[in-house]
Amino acid sequence: MKAVAVFPAGRAIRLVDHPEPSIAAPTDVKLRILEVGVCGTDKEIAAFEYGVPPDGSDYLVIGHEALAEVVEVGRAVSRVRVGDLVVPRVRYPCRVPDCMACRAEAQDFCYTGEYVERGIKGAHGFMTEHVVADERLLVRVPRSLRKLGVLVEPLTIAEKALIQLWDIQRRLPWVCRREGAVHEHRHARASEAPKGNCHTALVLGAGPVGLLGAMALINQGFHTYIYSRTPPGAMNATVAKAIGAELIPAEAVDVATMAAQVGPIDVVYEAVGASQLAFDVIRHIGTNAVFIFTGVPGRKAPIEVDTDLIMRNLVLRNQVLFGTVNAGAQAFAAAVRDLGRFAKRWPEALGAMISGRFDPVECAPLLQGRAGGIKNVISFA
Repeated sequence: MKAVAVFPAGRAIRLVDHPEPSIAAPTDVKLRILEVGVCGTDKEIAAFEYGVPPDGSDYLVIGHEALAEVVEVGRAVSRVRVGDLVVPRVRYPCRVPDCMACRAEAQDFCYTGEYVERGIKGAHGFMTEHVVADERLLVRVPRSLRKLGVLVEPLTIAEKALIQLWDIQRRLPWVCRREGAVHEHRHARASEAPKGNCHTALVLGAGPVGLLGAMALINQGFHTYIYSRTPPGAMNATVAKAIGAELIPAEAVDVATMAAQVGPIDVVYEAVGASQLAFDVIRHIGTNAVFIFTGVPGRKAPIEVDTDLIMRNLVLRNQVLFGTVNAGAQAFAAAVRDLGRFAKRWPEALGAMISGRFDPVECAPLLQGRAGGIKNVISFA
C-alpha cells in the first residue's frame, strides 16, 4: 500500500510500497486512513532534524494528525464498530513497570521518555492507506465532522493546555468584573469556565495551533488577542477576525507596545516556537498569570534574557510558566466536543483552516514547506 516515508540515513522523502498491516490482537482495530494533516513536526522530520524509524526499518512512515474509518475489528473490540470515524492517538505508553503515568494510561506524562509516537519516534505513522491500532487509542468522531475531523489532533494541544490551566487557577479566586458584576470561580474547571470575556488571553502565532488555540480560548470566555507576523490580507488574518480575536501585527507593533495595548495579560498561549519572542512577552504578563509553552524551538544561538526581572515577577506576582506536549484521552474527547461547537459557531472560518487537500504523490512540497496556506492535508480517500 502507498505510504509517505522519510529515510534519515539517505536524507530522502519518498512514496513507498509499505506492507499492509493486519489485526494481530483481540483489541486491534484496522483503519482506512482518510486524511492526514501536515504540521510543523512533519516538516522538521522531513528536514531530518529528528524522527526515529521503528527497529529494523530504514524508513519512518510519517504523519500523526489523522482521520480514519474503522474497516475491521478484533474479536474483543467493544468501543468502536465497522464504519465509525475515529482519530487515532499518537503516543503509546512505555514498558517500564514503575512508570506511574504510563501504567495509568496517561502516557502524555510519561516519566521515562521511552514511549513511542506514531510517525515521530519508534513507530510508523498514519500517512498511509491502512493502519492497525488498539481500540483504547482511538477516539470516535461524529459523521458531521467528516470534513473537519483532521483538525482534532492539533486542537488537542490547546485542550490539554486549558485542562492544566484551569487546574492551576483553582489556586486562587479568579475574579471577573463585567458590567458591575463580580463572579468568583475559585474551583472552576474547564467545563465550568465563565463565558463572558472575563479574562485576557494572548496567543503567540497565527498558524493552525495558534488559531485553534484562539478558538478554544474564546469558546471558554477569554478576550483573546493574537500577536503574529501575519499580512492583513492573509487567510490567517481573515480567520482571526471571523472568530472575534484581535490580531496585532508583530511586524508593525513591538512587544512593549503590544503589551500596553492589551493591558494585564492573564494567559499567554505560545504557539510559535520562538524563544526570543516568548521571553520578551513573559516580562509583561500580569499578576497571577499563566504562560503556556507549546512550541519547541530549534537549537540556535543563545539569546539574552533578563532573568532577574522574570524571576522577580514570578515570585512577587504569583506567576506560573509550564510546557505541554502530546495529549491524553481527556484532551482528545474535549477536542472532538469543541470542534463540533466551533463548526456551529464559526463554520466558514473553521473550514478555511484547511487550505487544500492533496494526493500523496504531492507530499514533497508540502513537507518541505514550499506550499502556503494554514493547514494542508494529504487525502487517501
